[in-house]
Amino acid sequence: MKNNVVHPLKPLIFKDSEILILGSFPSVKSRENMFFYMHPQNRFWKILSALYDDDFVSCDIDEKINLCKKHKIAIYDVINSCDIIGSSDSSIENVIPNNIKDLIQNTNINHIYCNGNTSYKLFLKYNKELKNMVCLLPSSSPANAKMKLNNLIDDWSIIKKI
Repeated sequence: MKNNVVHPLKPLIFKDSEILILGSFPSVKSRENMFFYMHPQNRFWKILSALYDDDFVSCDIDEKINLCKKHKIAIYDVINSCDIIGSSDSSIENVIPNNIKDLIQNTNINHIYCNGNTSYKLFLKYNKELKNMVCLLPSSSPANAKMKLNNLIDDWSIIKKI
């Protein structure tokens, strides 16, 4: 059964952030833990660890925040609220988007990276004026099991080439 869920997390963003990584909507585990990418099989933190040579994986949430600030990374999601079953992007309906244009105003963000197809498609639907800033990255989700970690790291390395 679909539940209408409102995004419970505040954006992780700083004035000096240079890149924004957008997911679609937080997973059940992320909503339970009140932080981004908290499903143990999600490879997001492993990817950042490999790219930035800092341990994003084994540290606590406060340390993750500090590492994101250090590397000028902002994190949020495209969706503010939606009807969803569990964590399944394919079940998402009745989307109310977050205001990404306002979010990045007064920051140094000049590149936006969407973590997966759902995030990317919804970003383009609701943020046409920002389409020149966005790039699609393969999903770090465990649902994207066909992508091996090394391939994800290779594809995601673009975020360091700003």
